[in-house]
Amino acid sequence: MILGVLRVELHVPSAQSLKDKRSVVKSVKDQLRGRFNVAVAELEANEKWQRASVGIVTVGADQAYTQGLLKQVTEWLREMRVADLIRIEEDYVSSS
Repeated sequence: MILGVLRVELHVPSAQSLKDKRSVVKSVKDQLRGRFNVAVAELEANEKWQRASVGIVTVGADQAYTQGLLKQVTEWLREMRVADLIRIEEDYVSSS
């Protein structure tokens, strides 16, 4: 079993308040869950209007599947228009 983890930093240029940012981040999280069947949570930067840190996790039987799925997630994040992808960290954990 392979656990794949992405940690992404997003910039939400349209946000003029925390409420605006939360609306965009909630939409992004919901779309990720629906499109890719991954677990998603907001991690940090909760009080900054235009910054968000999001964790994305998936579990797969092999590393090729997990890497492929997280690659699709990364491409989708790069192409979305509601927020800009600032930084991404990718990590894998193997369980024997």
